[in-house]
Amino acid sequence: MKQELRVAAYAVCVRDGEVLLARWVSSDGRKRWTLPGGGMDHGEEPVDAVVREVEEETGYVAEPTSLLGIDSIRRNWIRRLGAPGDFQGLRIIYEAQVTGGVLRNETGGSTDLAAWHPLDAVPGLPRVELVDIGLDLWRERPPVGRSRLAHPSND
Repeated sequence: MKQELRVAAYAVCVRDGEVLLARWVSSDGRKRWTLPGGGMDHGEEPVDAVVREVEEETGYVAEPTSLLGIDSIRRNWIRRLGAPGDFQGLRIIYEAQVTGGVLRNETGGSTDLAAWHPLDAVPGLPRVELVDIGLDLWRERPPVGRSRLAHPSND
């Protein structure tokens, strides 16, 4: 079974009762809101990755202010030619504040729209689970950095 590990960094940016989200376009064309962020490049520091990704997806310059936690997901899938695969994603989640830039949409990337959303409107948005996990970490600040919404072990 092919194993794949992806490490990514994401930002929870909240100001004036709103959270900054980017709309992710999946490979099947579905559009759902997510936290701005994404995969780290080899050799890149996680804090540098989150700054780069926020700028790429939203146009904003962000300053990470706190490490909120790490979320781990695991998925099994059927790869090309019918071989099974085992994917694990480690998602490093920071609190960050916008310090510059201008809101804009990403062009040619995995997201197509960036916007601020009222916190109380988030439950009604089509969104990935990472949004809820990030906001839970932001609100609760668990000492070990694990959201109560975290996934049970798939072992």
